[in-house]
Amino acid sequence: MAATAARSFLVEADGGSRGNPGPAGYGAVVKDAVTGATLVEAAEFIGRATNNVAEYRGLVAGLRAAYELDPAATVRVRMDSKLVVEQMSGRWKIKHADMRPLAAEAKGIFPPDSVRYEWIPREKNKHADRLANEAMDAGKRGERWSPAASTAELDAGGAGGAGGPGGATAVGAAGTEPDAAEPAAAAKPAAPPAGWGPDLGPPTTFVLLRHGETALTPEKRFSGSGGADPELSAVGRRQAEAVAAALAARGTVQAVVSSPLRRCRDTAAVVAERLGLDVRTDEGLRETDFGAWEGLTFAEVRERHPHDLSAWLSSAKAEPTGGGESFTAVARRVALSRDKLLARYPGRTVLLVTHVTPIKTLARLALGAPPEALFRMELSAASISAVAYYADGNASLRLLNDTGHLR
Repeated sequence: MAATAARSFLVEADGGSRGNPGPAGYGAVVKDAVTGATLVEAAEFIGRATNNVAEYRGLVAGLRAAYELDPAATVRVRMDSKLVVEQMSGRWKIKHADMRPLAAEAKGIFPPDSVRYEWIPREKNKHADRLANEAMDAGKRGERWSPAASTAELDAGGAGGAGGPGGATAVGAAGTEPDAAEPAAAAKPAAPPAGWGPDLGPPTTFVLLRHGETALTPEKRFSGSGGADPELSAVGRRQAEAVAAALAARGTVQAVVSSPLRRCRDTAAVVAERLGLDVRTDEGLRETDFGAWEGLTFAEVRERHPHDLSAWLSSAKAEPTGGGESFTAVARRVALSRDKLLARYPGRTVLLVTHVTPIKTLARLALGAPPEALFRMELSAASISAVAYYADGNASLRLLNDTGHLR
């Protein structure tokens, strides 16, 4: 039987910042490379960022959308950012700290020989440009971009439509950041594995702490961000004190960032007080919204929603019953928070107090493992994990589910 030919996709991406840095968003579209038909649109308001970071975020979103359609596909990326195209093609250096992890993430989605990059003038990138502007407009209204409400394809006049210049950027143009136009002397080889090669200076290390127990934890009930916001139990408070003592003895944590949910904020407060640090919250570190499954055990979900549970266990794109979050959606926001925190705390050790899914996601992304790896990791309450991020974009999982401080 003849083998099925690999699919071929066209990814067009753009990003913009109204202020550079300022309120920013990206847009990306995946098209069939043969017919030009639009297959997937993606757009998101990403808060305050630079134009170039937004463009990289659009590239990552477009490649991930293409990968979900067919991980064996070949991809042609078209962007009007000369900076991104030249850097991703290996002809220009990536010196800016905000862009290194994004470039590394983009490079890791498909095998390198499956993706090629092409610069196009802005008027040929109108579809992605419109998506980026829709995302920024939605963010200004305090809303999330919705594909159902998008008119970007019509506004752009179809694939590759001609017309006047677009311009997702209100102020600033592509290539205005520090490494905008410095070509490398030669294409650089692939980065070595973490821990090898030249000294890149101290990595940024995320110490990942799962919150202490709540009343729902020992009963193994779904407890995400869509149901009750339980406090720590008496056991959970003792666990937080034990973690605080262990981290104080190590003396390496320099900042504390927490999920906004109460069980994390309470755990973080105990640790931060012991360390003499303040607590910053980050919305992207919250747990998955489990929809109608909130508060139920696995057995209860299997009895009440067997088909939805089966789909959820089979695909990272499946959502829990009642409009919960898919693991794909959680991975997007966790990756965005990761990148923001890496830019904020370069070379520092940061304690992230969060939940099972965000911690497993950070570990999975560091390893380059597939989504199903989430079901092959165990994380106990008040356990400690750690990931180190290097200046060349590499990441190293250093610790997973350490509970020695609780014994």
